[in-house]
Formats: sequence, structure tokens, C-alpha cells
Amino acid sequence: MTALCHEAPSARKGLLLRMAPRTLRGRLSLVAVTTAALLMTVLTVAFNTVMDRHLQHQADAELGNRAAAVATTVDTSGSRVRVLETVNDRLLDANVWIYTGARLLEKPPSATAGGTLTEAAARLALRGDGVCTTVAAGNPRSVRLCAHSVAGPRSSATVVTALDLAPYRNSADAVLLGSLVLDSVMLACTYLLTRLAVGRALRPVRTMTDQATEWSAAGSDERFGAAGHPAELAGLGSSLDALLDRIRTVLRHERQLTGELSHELRTPLTRIIIELDWWRARPRSGAETRATHEVIAEAAQAMRAICDTLLDDARAEARTTGTAPGATAVVPVLRRLVDRLGTPERVKAVVDAADPEPSAGVRPALLERIVSPLLANALRYAHSTVTVSARPVPGGVRITVTDDGPGVPEAFVGDLFQPGRRADPGDGHDGAGLGLPLARRLARSVGGEVSHDPAYTPGARFLADLPAG
Repeated sequence: MTALCHEAPSARKGLLLRMAPRTLRGRLSLVAVTTAALLMTVLTVAFNTVMDRHLQHQADAELGNRAAAVATTVDTSGSRVRVLETVNDRLLDANVWIYTGARLLEKPPSATAGGTLTEAAARLALRGDGVCTTVAAGNPRSVRLCAHSVAGPRSSATVVTALDLAPYRNSADAVLLGSLVLDSVMLACTYLLTRLAVGRALRPVRTMTDQATEWSAAGSDERFGAAGHPAELAGLGSSLDALLDRIRTVLRHERQLTGELSHELRTPLTRIIIELDWWRARPRSGAETRATHEVIAEAAQAMRAICDTLLDDARAEARTTGTAPGATAVVPVLRRLVDRLGTPERVKAVVDAADPEPSAGVRPALLERIVSPLLANALRYAHSTVTVSARPVPGGVRITVTDDGPGVPEAFVGDLFQPGRRADPGDGHDGAGLGLPLARRLARSVGGEVSHDPAYTPGARFLADLPAG
């Protein structure tokens, strides 16, 4: 039983929620109509109450005037009250009772001695001057009666006049009906005008919403701005602009992460494919098979390290410089990178290190991801020699990658670290122009820097400065 009692309000609430308008314009229109209906109800009740009182006062004034006219025909100068006959006697006698004390002197020709109106008039005569009452003399007929005293030197009388309220009731009903019709028209106009006004006010919001959806999907640079808009729309435009900027940043980071993963995973995937092609080319001995498995496992581990490094960096979204915990010996990592990348036959790679060997304050996987693009570019463009060196510098470690290739074109130096830019896309080398931007971004995430030395000739020299371990 208790559960049913709890479920009933929930069901009613759910029904009300389903019946409520879905749009903001509909809800505001409903609120406006409800408020207007409440206000009009109060005003209509107050107006018709005042109108009823006004009509009643008019009826009482009419009865008073009639009683005063009848009082002129009542003689109270003697010891006995006398009713004088006049020319318009029949008009004055209509709906008039004259009493002296409790004794009835005269009544309307149509009234009976024991009738409802006569008994009510008798009661009023006993109550005194200026008393009025309304009597139901038949459904729906109502009659208003008022008593008026006529006092003389030696005697007194009471004149009771009656007035049919049907014309006044009809006027009151007509006023009430007119009020209800006017209220209905006003409510309809309020609803229509509210919908039109709210719809017109929300039109710029709908336009801005559609534009924001279109711009966010297309990654457009268009923005709303705050100029030329009302204060509310200017605030909304600023909020939408900030949202579009965040969406564009997220999309850019997503594309950047996808491109960097593809760029970095290309080399280990190539090693796996080459090893598998070599192993399937002809029957291999057990030792050769184990060597192939070792190469594939090493490439898979490298792929895993690449994914972990880039995903960790993407999650961290490091915007301030800092030093990663721990220390990494630089020279072993450089030698492992040279062996893993595979030196072309025409190029000799040399790893040069200071004594004692320096260490960097970054994780080994991150160090590989920073140096790997620099070394891959050098091996790709070198004519005969690539030199990789590591030297301690004040507060850190400097890794230098030098090649004797054609160098970086002077016109391209400004775009060297821009994602997706290549000096000569048709030079026959595969690449997406993401390696150098990735190396710089990862170095900056740990407080380091990757730069190009434009003064070095012939060839190219890249510097990776990292915090000391």
C-alpha cells in the first residue's frame, strides 16, 4: 500500500513532464499565458464584484427615491396615519407596502397578505429605517426591498418599496460574459504575441547554434565575436567561440597524435615486414628463425614503447617545462638507435661521446622519440657520414646530429618545424613532415629544446638540448 502511494505522485509527475512543452518558446508561452490567466482571473473577479455592488447601490437609490415619493402621500400629522389619494396613485402603489407599527395599511394590488414579499416587507417594517434585503420571489426572480420611515408629531409609518432585480442581474451577467470573452481574446493574443516575440528573440540563437555546428564539423576559423550583438548574445557568442576553439584544439591534437603514431610506427613495422619476407623467402635453420623472432620481438617492443610514450605525452598535455624523474645514459640509447634504424651502405654513422658519458633527465623511451627523427633525417639525406655526439652543457645535455648532405634550403628554414611541411615533397623520400615537429614538442614537454643550426655548412646540424639527469 505504501509503495502504491509513493508510485502515484511519481506517475503524476512523469505525466506532467511528458505534457510539458519541449521547446523553450512553448514553455515561455505557457508561462506567459498562465501568468496572464491568473492576473485576468483576479481582475475579472474584482471588476464583477465592484460592478455587483454598484448595481445594488443603484437599486437601493431607486428604492429610496420611490419611498420618498410615496412618503409624500402619507399623513402622520394626526394621531392616526392616513394615506392620501393622488392622481398617480396606481403608479405609486405598485410594489409599495405601508405600515404603521406592525399594522399593514396598504399593499400592492398584486401582492397577497401571506405572500413571500408581504412577509418580508412586514419584517423590514419592524426593523426600522434604511434597512434593505433581497428576497427570492421565484427562481430565478429576485426582489430587492428597502424600508423608509415617515415620522410625524403624533404618529409614524414605514414605507417598504420593492424592485425587481432582473434588469440589474441581466446587466451584471452581460458584464461578466463580456469580461470572459475579453479575457479569452486577451489570452489568445498573449499566447500568439509571446510565441512570436520569443521566436524572434531566439532566431539569432538558432542561427548561432547552426553556425557553431557547421563550423565545429568543418574546423572553420569563423567565430561569432561580441561586436554588434546584445549583451546576452555577446556572452553566448563568446562562450561558443571558446567552445569552438577547444573543439578545434582537440581535433588538431587528435590529428597530430594520429600522424605522429603513424610516422613513428613506420620504421618498426618496416623491420617486421622485411624480416618476415626474408624468413619466408627460403627454408631457414633454427638459429635463423630464432634470430628473426628476436628482431620481430624487438620491433614489437619498440612499437609498444612508441605508443606508450606518445599516449602518455598526449594525456599529460604538458604546458609548463619541467624535468622528468630519473636519469638515462645517453650514449647507449644513441648506439641502439643507430643499430635499430639501419645505416644505409653508403653512409657511415659515428657515435661520439664525452668522457664521462653524460646522462639526461628523461626516460629512455622519450629520449629515443626525441632523437629518432633527427637521426632518421640525417641518415636519409647524408652523402657519406652521420655523426651523433653527446656533450654535457651547463644544466643539461646537448645531443648533436650532423650530416654531410645538401642541408636545409634557406627558404625552408622558417617552416622546418611546422607539422606536415617538407622542403621538397617530390624528392623521392617517404615522409609526412611530422618527425622534426614531434621531436621539438617532446623535448619542450620536459624542459628541453630541439633546434637547427643555420650556420653549419655543408650539410645540416640539429641540436637537442635536454635537462641533465
